[in-house]
Amino acid sequence: MTAVASRRPVRRNVNGTPPPGIAMRGAKGVVLILACAFVVVPFLAVVSTSLADQQQITAAGGYVLWPERPNLDAYRAVLSGGVVTRALFVSVGVTLVGTLLSLACTALLAYALSRPGSFAHKPLLMTVLFTLFFTPGIIPMYLLIRSIGLLDSYWALILPVLVNAFQVLIMRAFFMEIPRELTDAARIDGAGELQILTRIVLPLSKAVLAVIGLFQAVAFWNAFFNAVLYINDTAKWPLQLVLRTYVVDNTSLGVDGTELAGTAMPASQSIQMAILVVSLVPIALVYPFLQRHFAKGVLIGAVKG
Repeated sequence: MTAVASRRPVRRNVNGTPPPGIAMRGAKGVVLILACAFVVVPFLAVVSTSLADQQQITAAGGYVLWPERPNLDAYRAVLSGGVVTRALFVSVGVTLVGTLLSLACTALLAYALSRPGSFAHKPLLMTVLFTLFFTPGIIPMYLLIRSIGLLDSYWALILPVLVNAFQVLIMRAFFMEIPRELTDAARIDGAGELQILTRIVLPLSKAVLAVIGLFQAVAFWNAFFNAVLYINDTAKWPLQLVLRTYVVDNTSLGVDGTELAGTAMPASQSIQMAILVVSLVPIALVYPFLQRHFAKGVLIGAVKG
């Protein structure tokens, strides 16, 4: 009896509080399952509806949880070279170019602000802080974009949101945590500021670069309001604006009187859900590759304080 009792796991108190009982652990499990269901079920309904035909959608009342006869007709119609395909290429191009330029500008500005002896250090820092509290209005921004000739230009989707002041301050704080001995040793060896930034600071800052790059990529990918303001040519619309126009306004995706693809169109609900899935998949595919750096960046910020 003594040997059997000694093999039983001992439930110890954590920080003076007893461990949760069976009822509490069961309640936590139920809450976790419900939270997962609230996330998974709507996404499953969107994907299933995009694979269903009109008969199944009508029988299910609008949304299908499990298609009986799944097909890819909606995706063929959406990706057959029409408006959605062109908008997808626009969104991918704007996201890639915007994210790379945003990371470059943010890193350069944050590195300059992290060096107290740099040129106009305090005025630049005060300017960045000022933009956190006072943002330009829609009308002044529109007048500025029009005055510099960026209407109906892809640069109108990138330049107004190229640098985020909050992300600059985050990267500046991260750069300031890098030991000064490393940069001082590089200067003694004859390295310039650009070499220090590219060869020492940035390689040590992969975590914060991944976090900010992911935030900027998601922002560029999901942005549609700037396209509403600055892009009048429907051929230059990003995917999110096409999605909003078709799903919210329920208007045709045809351009110059032509329909999306062919004459036999799938169900309207299937096309809407297919466009929604196409708009979700790219970011969902990118996130797993950055998850490791993302988690590391969050932990570093939490530990270093």
